[in-house]
Amino acid sequence: MDRIFDTIRSLGFRRGPDRLVAGIGGAIAEKLGANVWLVRALLLASFLLPVLGVGAYGIVWLLTPRQDGRIPLEQALRRT
Repeated sequence: MDRIFDTIRSLGFRRGPDRLVAGIGGAIAEKLGANVWLVRALLLASFLLPVLGVGAYGIVWLLTPRQDGRIPLEQALRRT
């Protein structure tokens, strides 16, 4: 299980400090070199898709490392 989380960390995708909710839009914008507000608007538009938009956002939130490298899903699994 540690290898999976180490692989996720090695991708270099991190929640940025420029966040409104969970930092996912800021992280995607930073990684792609895109405008953060455009990415946020696209994320909000994806919420109009039944289950898919919110579900995908939740999964990405669980798997996206914070600036210090901690991954929420990893922390939750270690607590149990």
